[in-house]
Amino acid sequence: MANWRGDVAMTKNTTMDPDRLFPIDPSTRSLARDLFRDIEGLPILSPHGHTDPAWFATDAAFADPAQLFVTPDHYVFRMLFSQGVPLEALGVPRADGGRFETDGRSIWRLFAKNYHLFRATPSELWIDHALQEVFGVKERLNAQTADAVYDHVAACLADPAFRPRALFDRFNIEVLATTDNAFDPLGHHQTIRDSDWGGRVIPTYRPDAVVDPDNGDFLANLAGFGDLTGEDTECWTGYLAAHRARRAAFIAMGATASDHGHPTARTLDLPHTEAQALFHRVRAGASAQDHEAFRAQMLTEMARMSVDDGLVMQIHPGSKRNHSGPMMQMFGPDKGFDIPAATDYVTALRPLLEAYGTNPKLRLILFTLDETTYTRELAPLAGVYPAVRLGPAWWFFDSPEGMRRYREAVTETAGFYNTAGFNDDTRAFCSIPARHDVARRVDCAYLAGLVRTGRLREDDAHEVAHDLTYGLAKRAYNL
Repeated sequence: MANWRGDVAMTKNTTMDPDRLFPIDPSTRSLARDLFRDIEGLPILSPHGHTDPAWFATDAAFADPAQLFVTPDHYVFRMLFSQGVPLEALGVPRADGGRFETDGRSIWRLFAKNYHLFRATPSELWIDHALQEVFGVKERLNAQTADAVYDHVAACLADPAFRPRALFDRFNIEVLATTDNAFDPLGHHQTIRDSDWGGRVIPTYRPDAVVDPDNGDFLANLAGFGDLTGEDTECWTGYLAAHRARRAAFIAMGATASDHGHPTARTLDLPHTEAQALFHRVRAGASAQDHEAFRAQMLTEMARMSVDDGLVMQIHPGSKRNHSGPMMQMFGPDKGFDIPAATDYVTALRPLLEAYGTNPKLRLILFTLDETTYTRELAPLAGVYPAVRLGPAWWFFDSPEGMRRYREAVTETAGFYNTAGFNDDTRAFCSIPARHDVARRVDCAYLAGLVRTGRLREDDAHEVAHDLTYGLAKRAYNL
């Protein structure tokens, strides 16, 4: 019998279980399968993610399998690093100028040798799906098959059918939103618009770099923000005008949403003179308390602007980013050392919700990395404030188990229609179909269980499955 360790050959061809993630009970599984069959082919809406608009602007071939699957994916390299694999060996560039591996085949071999580390993780589901469904790979990835799989995927990447625009169309993506900083000139988006390609790729306004005083380049960013907009960002009114100008530019390029990655969900609604004084203190060099107060005030200012211009507002709080100082120094930000933290929503969001929570012109989508808040705080907030919708299970919890816990935690209080459907939130382009496949299967399994336990009619389950897959995201993000 073949040995299943990752460093031993496994030559048997494999395919993914067609009933993966469905319930074990035969009757419930059969219904989940029927629900899934109805929605499996629906277009993909990707209203929040981190893919690179340059891919679709230039439509250049992806460099190699390692650059596609390993080096840019923090889910992948954080797991490998936890088991002693150096980031340099995975091709992750060093911010301090140190050497790192650049040979794609070497990176891939190391990845394949350690692929067993991903067993039963969502990463394995996504990567297996991409290798098998996108690239036609049937062999299990391990040390012995590494070169053959690398050569096969590399050959595919050299084919125009595997360039970004062709894959976008093949994946049946109706719309894909990127996440772009406030002073991005949006040149790649303009190139996409000017091309003869019909794919809909839109930007999302992410102003963190000019909102968070803890950013080491904050003052330089403010100056560049002013240069770009022609506004005086050394004064409070000019700074706010610069935001309005950039939001308008994003909207002109198709944006329907803004996104805010704050450490906490705290909000404030200060009088104009106090907010102005706070801005000047922050520019001059203020305390940590003032920095947090400024971020809090800016969430309410962004909500105020959303009421005026219609951008849907997303808040992604609760990540202690770059937890390791030494790793931040060596490799820079976003290298897998972002850790969830306890997050308060009820008290923190009250100033913003007092001002705009019942305003029909605001759509506020809330995310969390603190699952303890779903039942206690988030579902009750979404279950009463017309402006609030709940984003899907996010980041560490966009797994089958996390998605199931999410539905169980929020449905009884917020229902289905105070949630925002699914978004994949990924940098890994080829994982998009896989992530949506997982979400659709988990939702169908959950709905089938409700039907079989007498809590949902079967015809309603089919309608809800369609809404969770397509309708809710389309409405929540004004797509």
